[in-house]
Amino acid sequence: MSKVKIQAIHFDISKQLEAHTNKKLAKLDKVSDEILSIEVSLKVVKPESADNKEAQIKVLVPGNEFFASKTTDTFEESIDTATEAIEKQIIKFKEKMRS
Repeated sequence: MSKVKIQAIHFDISKQLEAHTNKKLAKLDKVSDEILSIEVSLKVVKPESADNKEAQIKVLVPGNEFFASKTTDTFEESIDTATEAIEKQIIKFKEKMRS
């Protein structure tokens, strides 16, 4: 698994959320074996509203960087949708490199 750094801004991340994050991000290793590092930033935006859990994910590969930021009702959902977005970016990038 790639080197993952998870940063929870202004709250303590639970073991459960950390495990969920690592499990989701491990799937990116199946898409690309060139991932150097993954940085995840989790924060609550506008605490009084719904859809206020933001996940920002940055994935570094040699010569490129992929980024996705998603805000939903739960951190898990934000992580899931941001990871899917990054997966699509990596696949598109690899296809472009092949052609």
